[in-house]
Amino acid sequence: MADSSEDHYFSADPSVPFRRVPVTFSAWGHSLALDSGSGVFAQGRLDIGTAVLLRETSPPPAGRILDLGCGYGAIGLAIARAVPGATVTGVDVNERAVLLANENAASLGLGERFAALTPAAVPSGGTYDELWSNPPIRIGKEALHALLLTWLARLVPGGRAVMVVGKNLGGDSLQRWLDGQGYPTSRVGSAKGFRVLETVRS
Repeated sequence: MADSSEDHYFSADPSVPFRRVPVTFSAWGHSLALDSGSGVFAQGRLDIGTAVLLRETSPPPAGRILDLGCGYGAIGLAIARAVPGATVTGVDVNERAVLLANENAASLGLGERFAALTPAAVPSGGTYDELWSNPPIRIGKEALHALLLTWLARLVPGGRAVMVVGKNLGGDSLQRWLDGQGYPTSRVGSAKGFRVLETVRS
């Protein structure tokens, strides 16, 4: 997220011209061929944080999974491919990301178990067994905290969140903040300057 166009990632309708760029990667023993795109986070690549998250974890159990800030769908579609009993909802403010994620789900034959939506389109009463995310740290601390509190509250009691955050982007302080908000959080992985955090809803 270091290039000058990063603000487009957090826009509902990015202003840059739309161009699809293929991305292929492996997660949990499965190969995935997806389309990324201009104006969407990690165009043309699997970003390092997401790669660390997928490498340092095992797939979740079957259940209802939320992919928060789904982008073109890398995390949520990796889960849907690896866990046949998972139903995944991807959420992103970027309408172009939502389009790409749903197109990728269809191309992988996962459209019945993965759906990407904008936040306003997510049913208000929906709850989730797990939340997975490479959260948008660069939206700012206050906005990030509000985002996490909104969606962590959607976890069922005992539900789990698994997130990856760069150490130099506040991964350790975020862990302490989550603990202070009543969401016990532990570090379950660390690589390439990223922390993988596991949070449990009491």
